[in-house]
Amino acid sequence: MHDALMKSILFQMLESPLGRLSAGVYADRLCWLEFHDSEDMATSHIRRLAGKLRAEIQTGSHPLFTKLQTQLGAYFSGERRSFDVPMLFLGTDFQQQSWQALCRIPYGTTWSYQRQATATGRPTAVRAVAGANAKNPIAILVPCHRVIAKSGGLSGYAGGVWRKQRLLALEAA
Repeated sequence: MHDALMKSILFQMLESPLGRLSAGVYADRLCWLEFHDSEDMATSHIRRLAGKLRAEIQTGSHPLFTKLQTQLGAYFSGERRSFDVPMLFLGTDFQQQSWQALCRIPYGTTWSYQRQATATGRPTAVRAVAGANAKNPIAILVPCHRVIAKSGGLSGYAGGVWRKQRLLALEAA
């Protein structure tokens, strides 16, 4: 890969039935996918990510954006249940363990925060798991929308609880 691209995050806005998503690719892996209702907010989050990576931000195309858009389209039309987009997890060891546990939640099912904490090997770390989920940088593909309160309530979702409801309804269909 060209050395200049290794030090850049490629950034692009993608469309979905639930609104715009900002996406970031670094070193040929997806490092960012979030719902954003404004491009300013998306740019602000990407700038923070670029700071962590000590990378420049560039807008542009990348084959991974095309693959991601195709797979998201199939997901939203009910034709895809999993993704095979390479991802880069940027977080603490515990956050990465939490996000990997999210990836093990089967399509169409939900886990409680307690069950996710148990899946990380730290069953008493329920609040820490919730905090890690709140910092999940890759929406949908790392399905934190599948985690609900033990009582069955939806609790929070960075993209908005209404989007969480729609994602869960899509997967339950």
